[in-house]
Amino acid sequence: MGTATGPGYQKLKSFCEKARGHGLELAWADTCCIDKSSSTELDESIRSMFRWYKHSAICIVHLAQSENINDMVGDEWFKRGWTLQELLAPNTIKFFNRHWESMTSYYNDKKSPSPILDRLARDTGIPCDVLECFTASPTSVDQRMTWAARRKTTRVEDVAYSLMGIFDVSLQIAYGEGGDRAFCRLIEAIMQAGDSSILNWKGEPAGHSSSRAIPLSPESFVGSQHLEHKHGQLEMAMTSLGLRMSLVILPLECHLKYKDGYDGFTVLGNPLVLPRDTHIRCDPWGSEYALGIVNYSLLGGSHDVLAIRGKSAGVILSRVLRRRRNIPRPERNDIVGLRCVSRSLEEFGRWKLENAGLVHVNFPRTASDSNICIEREYLQTVYL
Repeated sequence: MGTATGPGYQKLKSFCEKARGHGLELAWADTCCIDKSSSTELDESIRSMFRWYKHSAICIVHLAQSENINDMVGDEWFKRGWTLQELLAPNTIKFFNRHWESMTSYYNDKKSPSPILDRLARDTGIPCDVLECFTASPTSVDQRMTWAARRKTTRVEDVAYSLMGIFDVSLQIAYGEGGDRAFCRLIEAIMQAGDSSILNWKGEPAGHSSSRAIPLSPESFVGSQHLEHKHGQLEMAMTSLGLRMSLVILPLECHLKYKDGYDGFTVLGNPLVLPRDTHIRCDPWGSEYALGIVNYSLLGGSHDVLAIRGKSAGVILSRVLRRRRNIPRPERNDIVGLRCVSRSLEEFGRWKLENAGLVHVNFPRTASDSNICIEREYLQTVYL
């Protein structure tokens, strides 16, 4: 019989020794404890991995390229997609350097006063309180996506699969579907919770079959302004017509300006005060523009009165004006039993997202935390 050798064996041996040193009888490592030839076991392991880390006694992390705390940020461990949940899920983490030496004298490197905690927060952008006590949920989507934006995975689908546990959603594992499709499914699953932060991204949308409200990847959330706003849960549902949701629709006026005398741009302003950098290329004569407020509420459970805040958040929408030729109304006896009317010569198409991302708006002479009561007629169901 041969003797097990090689770096893989030495890593496993050192890992088990550290686990035994913490008084543990059982240890689990993803590199050797998943039978990847079994699709059933692979599916179960990927879906359960976050929960296993969460309920572990301790998570032992070996930084194979690091000597000390100062160079740990460059370690490959911080660049992989799957290790984000290893960082967030466990209550207790212990870091070891390339020689399997403890990097601090503390039992838990995720808790203050371990010097690693501040370093982790600074280098990953994840706040200390989140690192110390992370709760998986489909909320603060824009912020959480940025944590994963720079991380890489070997298989393109794992960009989405590695985030399931962080957002507390479940997806069927289907390697071969492609990274874009897998990420679209992840976004659709997160949208069921109705958190408006999932709309706070920038750039081109994914090639979704029916909606332009789906971002391409976690990197789409990088650079978007993090908006703090109180809001209720939105009803979101993906349909064949697009993402169905109810928004408070408020009209926006267009003021045409010119850049270098050629390109037309509009600043959407009165009667609302939008950020100065809200510039979009549009047609003020052939389209209508509006702001779709996301953080509204129904006062006291009423179905007649809406409340929006002095400082609100929303998406910029547009719809195209369609001019028609006059169509004569049929005579009464043309269609028996129906009351016929003439069609309007001007009709608007569906609302669509003009540009991705949420914007803050301020209502003039209104405190940011006060409520403005408006009629329910402003609430519309849109398909984006």
